[in-house]
Amino acid sequence: MKKKIILFLVILAAALDARLNVVTTTTVIYDIVRQVGGEHVSVDYICRGDQDPHFLEILPSYMLKIRKADLMFQNGLGLELWAQKLIDGSRNADLKLVDLSNNISKKGIPTGKIDASQGDIHPFGNPHYWLDPENIRIMATDIMHELSLQDPDNRSYFQSNYDRFIAAIEQKMKTWHAQTVGIKDKQFIVYHDTWIYFAERFGFKVAGYVEPKPGIPPTPSHNAELIRLISNNDIPMIIMENYYSDSSPNQISEATGIKIVKVPIYVYGLENVHTYIDLMDEIISRITAGE
Repeated sequence: MKKKIILFLVILAAALDARLNVVTTTTVIYDIVRQVGGEHVSVDYICRGDQDPHFLEILPSYMLKIRKADLMFQNGLGLELWAQKLIDGSRNADLKLVDLSNNISKKGIPTGKIDASQGDIHPFGNPHYWLDPENIRIMATDIMHELSLQDPDNRSYFQSNYDRFIAAIEQKMKTWHAQTVGIKDKQFIVYHDTWIYFAERFGFKVAGYVEPKPGIPPTPSHNAELIRLISNNDIPMIIMENYYSDSSPNQISEATGIKIVKVPIYVYGLENVHTYIDLMDEIISRITAGE
């Protein structure tokens, strides 16, 4: 009798926990799914917030996460070149993969011939679109629609969470625009070609890159070119992702006095960055403090 009761409780618990199992490639997408899906979604992520998702070591544990998932959301535009290998290795034939870049207005689409000599080129557009908060609405909309499609009984719940999340983003946008008035039309150096969406939204100009080409490590000759550019144009700041080496930026700073501002670009990129709003608060406060 006791075994039957235990079995009944196990079956009952499984029935009650009928949440959608979701995996996301990045922690930014993870947070959006968490905000919209709430208690009706079990969500996990692959790439940590302090890792560069362009280059991720494939581990069996990632495949196990995907194996039990109903849905997988990815950033797309070639950011996660490892994603298909993980999906294949998971052997999850029922998995639905959703690319959140589909409805994004892409920037930085290369023209002309594309080959490996140009570095880490993304043929369909620059993938760092989440750094424009206006694109979060598009991502969250796609996530809300997909969750509702998979779990129609909770459509109104997902819609309510979505509305609350977007209202919070819209309220913060007023603050973020007010905070960034001082960087409009200023020129900055950036490390990687990450900032095209953020720069256009908040109005600063990218004058140059620490990487000679996207994904190509800095070289002494390129550092020398940047030093001349910075000195001739009185450029005040290098903005760099906090997972890159600061060796070359430090050399440039020593030669010119330019400030180096290191920022996270993903949720959990720092200990105090637990949500997308935390992330944008951190980025904007660090950049505006360094201007």
